[in-house]
Amino acid sequence: MATSISSTELLSGRLGAIRTTSRPDGSTRPGDPVSYTVVSRRVKAEGLLARAPGFYLLVGIGLALATAADIVGMVLLGHSWYQLILAGVLGLILTQVAFLSHEAAHRQVLSSGPANDRLGRFLGTFVIGMSYAWWVNKHTRHHANPNKIGDDPDIAFDTISFTEEDASKQTGVMAWITRRQGYLFFPLLTFEGVNLHWTSFKLLFGRDHVKHRSTEITLVAARFAIYLGLLFWLLPPGIAGAFLGVQLAVFGIYMGASFAPNHKGMPIIPANVKLDFFSKQVRTSRNVTGGWWATTLFGGLNYQVEHHLFPSMARPHLAQARTIVREHCAETGVPYTEATLVQSYAIVIAYLNKVGLQARDPFLCPVVTQYRSA
Repeated sequence: MATSISSTELLSGRLGAIRTTSRPDGSTRPGDPVSYTVVSRRVKAEGLLARAPGFYLLVGIGLALATAADIVGMVLLGHSWYQLILAGVLGLILTQVAFLSHEAAHRQVLSSGPANDRLGRFLGTFVIGMSYAWWVNKHTRHHANPNKIGDDPDIAFDTISFTEEDASKQTGVMAWITRRQGYLFFPLLTFEGVNLHWTSFKLLFGRDHVKHRSTEITLVAARFAIYLGLLFWLLPPGIAGAFLGVQLAVFGIYMGASFAPNHKGMPIIPANVKLDFFSKQVRTSRNVTGGWWATTLFGGLNYQVEHHLFPSMARPHLAQARTIVREHCAETGVPYTEATLVQSYAIVIAYLNKVGLQARDPFLCPVVTQYRSA
């Protein structure tokens, strides 16, 4: 069984302490039963579960205008390597579209489930080019059991080891990467855009059942025909290829950098441990402080605690829900974790490096190992 690593251990010493809330006397009782109903009633009474159609309409219009401006810029620049700047901009825009697709999947945008699914599928499959069905399946399992070994696909091994057990299994080149995975995390994210597309394609074109498979294949084919056709029509092959590479790299870095602070470095739940819903969601999630700019940058994912407690809550209401949840955590003794953006990335890097130390060469001298770990 993998050993859980608490975020407070990683933040001791030079990294400083994360901000947590607890009982007034400073005590906490991890085993206390927590009533999710209490905080849920307060949130509902404040009207925070209502939809915000006007907000999402403005977001959609803004993204459409930004995309149009990027395309116009491509036409005006012509055969110039400055096109790579616009490729980076497109990567940022597509990540913002991914946030919107994510919110539609959670029923945050429109009033009905089918309408949200149609919107999410259009944005995720046609605009971004990934399988919406794959994303929903993976993300639903994550929300049900965040950071739980064997149940959360987001901590399953995929180049990066998130548990000491997975790290200890790595050999050869993978062991070398794993030992340095914290420092290599952001460089590796440059390939995450390709990895996300490829992983979703494997499911979409595989033998497993996929809801709306034919629709998604049609949307993906149309998307890449239009995107690649336009790209190689406007630009020479060399610049067009570089444009595609930069766009995917920026998309991967932005996506990874947006989701990593949420749970990485927070406690890992062993497979045989059960927690009540409120404790499970709060203890494994971390908010990123910063207010409106962080909400804009991360599409509301900076309020990860509230998002996990109320997945269908519209983005504009998460900040107000934070106040209610923090107060409830203080009353019940459940640790509520927040960190700045810089702190959160420091936590992620420190956590991954600590886990990665388990990927040692099995033939390494024990004396050297002892001094290296001292």
